[in-house]
Amino acid sequence: MSEPPHLPMTEPQQREITRLCVESGLRLMQHGAESALIESLSCRLGLALGVRSVEVAVMANALILTTLGADHCITTVRRSADRGINMHVITEVQRAILEVEEGRLDPASYRAALEAVQPLRYPRWLLSLVIGLSCACFARLAEADVEACGLVFLASGLAMYVRLRLAKLHFSPLLTFFASAFVATSLAGLGLLLKLTLTPRIALATCVLFLVPGFPLINGVSDMVKGYSNIGLARLAWATLLSAASCGGILLAMTVWKLWGWP
Repeated sequence: MSEPPHLPMTEPQQREITRLCVESGLRLMQHGAESALIESLSCRLGLALGVRSVEVAVMANALILTTLGADHCITTVRRSADRGINMHVITEVQRAILEVEEGRLDPASYRAALEAVQPLRYPRWLLSLVIGLSCACFARLAEADVEACGLVFLASGLAMYVRLRLAKLHFSPLLTFFASAFVATSLAGLGLLLKLTLTPRIALATCVLFLVPGFPLINGVSDMVKGYSNIGLARLAWATLLSAASCGGILLAMTVWKLWGWP
C-alpha cells in the first residue's frame, strides 16, 4: 500500500492523530482483536491521517504507540482493561478506518465515529436460551437420549444465566466460570441421581462445553505464530486459568453430590 502524501502539520494536530491511533488500537484490544490486527489498523489510520510513520508495541495489558511527523516524535502509553469479546466493536472500528483511508473522514469526524461505536449486546435471557440449545445439540450429536438433551438444555441455560449475572455484578471471570461450571454440573447430575436418563455421561460432559475459552486460545496461538510472543503467552495463560476454574467447579459439584463413578 503506497503511503499518502505527508502534509505539513503542527504539533497539536499530530498529538490528536496520535490519540486517535492509540484509542482505536485500545478499543480493538479491549474487545478481543488479535495483535496483528491491532498493529495493522493503528498504523494504517495514522498514515491515512498524514503522519510519516507509526510504531506500535502491543503488550499484555497495555498499548505503546509512537507517531513521527515532520519535526516531532510523540509517544503515548495506554493501559488496557478487558471489556469482553465483541466483534461488533472491532468491525465498526475497521469500517471507520476504511472510510478515513478513502478520504471520507477527517480527524474530527473520525473521532465522532469512534465515540459513536458502542458494544452490541444481546439480552441475557436470549444468550442463555441459545447456549442451552447449542449444548443440547452437542449432546444429541453425541447420541444422548431426549431426556439427557432436555437436562443439558436446562443445565447449560441456567449456568449461562448465572455467568452473565455474575459478570454484570463485576465479579472476576475466574469466579464466574467456577460458579457456572458448578451450577451446570450440579443440574446435569440430576440425571444420574434421579435416574432421569440412560446417558448421564453425555449430559455431564456436554453441559459445560460453553465454558471452553475458545476465543482466547485461538488468539493466543495466532499471536504466537505471528511473532507476538508476549501477548500470546499471556492469552494462553489466561485461557488456561479459565479452564482450571471451570474444572474446579466441575470437581466441586461432583464431590458435593457424589457423582463419582457413574455407570
